[in-house]
Amino acid sequence: MESKRDYYEVLGVSKTADEAAIKKAYRKLAKKYHPDTNAGDAHAEQMFKEITEAYSVLSDPQKRKLYDQFGHAAFDGTGPDPSAAGGYYGGNSQGGYQTWHFEGQDMDDIFGDIFGDFFHGNSSTGRRSQSFHFNSGSGFGSQDFGGRGFDGGSFRSRGQDMNAQITVSFDDAAFGCDKVIRLQDERGSVQSLQIHIPAGIDDGKTIRLRGKGAPGAGGLEPGDLLIKVNVETRPDFSRKGMDVYSTIQIPFTTAVFGGEVTVPTLKGQVRCNIKAGTQSGSKIRLKGKGIVSMSDPSQYGDQYVTVQIQVPRYLSPEAQQKLKEFEAACKKSGFSAA
Repeated sequence: MESKRDYYEVLGVSKTADEAAIKKAYRKLAKKYHPDTNAGDAHAEQMFKEITEAYSVLSDPQKRKLYDQFGHAAFDGTGPDPSAAGGYYGGNSQGGYQTWHFEGQDMDDIFGDIFGDFFHGNSSTGRRSQSFHFNSGSGFGSQDFGGRGFDGGSFRSRGQDMNAQITVSFDDAAFGCDKVIRLQDERGSVQSLQIHIPAGIDDGKTIRLRGKGAPGAGGLEPGDLLIKVNVETRPDFSRKGMDVYSTIQIPFTTAVFGGEVTVPTLKGQVRCNIKAGTQSGSKIRLKGKGIVSMSDPSQYGDQYVTVQIQVPRYLSPEAQQKLKEFEAACKKSGFSAA
C-alpha cells in the first residue's frame, strides 16, 4: 500500500508555517491543479485531492494539533483514540467508515434569507443535511460541503459570488454618487452597506465589491458581491458611451440669418453660434461636454446637438405678406425658399 505524503510536504510549507502561509500555499496549488483547468488530467486530479485533503487538516487548528501529534494515524484509525487527545473526533476507534451529520441551512439558503429580494443569485429553498465522510482505510473518502466550498462537484477556492441590481438616475451615473442600501437578515436585523457609483458608469455595467459575497469554507476568502447598475433615462439627453446627444429648436429667422442660441448641457447652459443658412437636422459638436471617462477623469466625451427649425404656427397679415415677398424674390433669383 502506497504511503501517504506528509501534509506539510504536499503544500510545500514548513511545520512552523502560520495560517496565512498555509492558505497562500493552498490557493496557489489549487489554482494550478484545479479540475476546471486540467480536464482529463489524472495526475492533476490526484494532486488536487491531495492538496485539498492536506489543507482541510492543516487549516483547522484542532485537526492540525492532532496531525502534529499522531500524523496520519490520527485519522485512519490506526493510532490512539483521538477522543483521548481532546475529544475533537468522537466515534469508532476501531476504524471503518465514519460519518458525521448535522442539520443546517445551505450557504446559498442563508444568503437568500439574509439579503432577500435584493440579491438575485442562485439559491435553493429549504434545509438539507450536510455530511462529512472520513474513510478509515484511506484517511479521507468523500466530502459533501454543499455550498461550503463545493459547487456541483467542483471545488471552489473561495466563497460564492452573489448578484444584485441597483437603479440610479442619469445624472448620478454621469457624475457619480454614493448609495446606501439596507440588508435585512432572517432575524430582522438590518445592515447598511454603502456603495460608490463611479462617475461615467454606463447602463448594464457591474460594480464588484470584493469580499461581500458568501463566506468561504475552511477559512478561505469570501466571494464577491456583483452589482449590476441600471441607469434611468432622461428626456432631454441620451448617451452612447461617453458621448451625449440632445436636440435644440431654433427660430426660422435664426436659421436664415444666423445668431446665438442657448444650449443646455449636463453642466449648465452654454451660448452657441448658429451659422446663417443652418439646415434642420444639422449637428453641432460641443467638445468635452459629454460624460467623464471611468478610467481617466481628465477625459470627457462630446455633446452632439441636433438642430431643429421651428415653424411659426401663426403669422400676422404683415408677416405673411413679407414672407410671400421673400418667396417671390427667391423664385426670381432661381432659388427655392424651402
